[in-house]
Amino acid sequence: MKPALAILFAASMLASCKTAPPPESKPRPIVRVEEQPLWYSVASQEDLQRLQRVDDAWRQALAETRAKGFVKAIQEEGELLKPGAALPRPAPTPGPYRCRTIKLGTLTGHGVPFNAYKPFACYIEVEKDLLTIVKQTGTQRPAGRLYADTNDKRLVFLGTLALGTEDAPLPYGERADRNMVGIMERVGPFRFRLVVPWPRYESKLDVIELIPVPPT
Repeated sequence: MKPALAILFAASMLASCKTAPPPESKPRPIVRVEEQPLWYSVASQEDLQRLQRVDDAWRQALAETRAKGFVKAIQEEGELLKPGAALPRPAPTPGPYRCRTIKLGTLTGHGVPFNAYKPFACYIEVEKDLLTIVKQTGTQRPAGRLYADTNDKRLVFLGTLALGTEDAPLPYGERADRNMVGIMERVGPFRFRLVVPWPRYESKLDVIELIPVPPT
């Protein structure tokens, strides 16, 4: 073979032997694992279900209350009784508060569906990394801890209910019939609420208003 032809033949062979481009690599899926908040591992299964149905408690309690003629009473409470009124920064400052309970709806469908009680003394304290809330007077005295949540507009309350002349509330989880679960939210400047869905006594929804007591 002549030199010129040999060179052309070699070039053609090299061209035909070019390596094919590698296949385009597919993007790898991104898996995000969100850690469950601490309260989720503390709450009983029953209380988890009650908390998951908080929207239903609002709906049923307000519907019953309005149907029985308490529309004006609900309106007068303003943001306190609006389900979607939660604002950012829900953590209350430690200290004394003036607290007031409003019970909405009835447990059995009979009775008065709107009961607003007189203010009572309660206190927000710091316990290690958590805030606690304690009602200091009255025949029904909720007390418990406030846990951070993945929803930054609320804290989750897990506590118990002390009754009558009992000296101190039971630890959460010791008696299922005394367990309480709720949501702490801020609904205005220096105005908070603790929403307790499906309480065991009297109502469908309890809303506890918390107003800080100014220093004297």
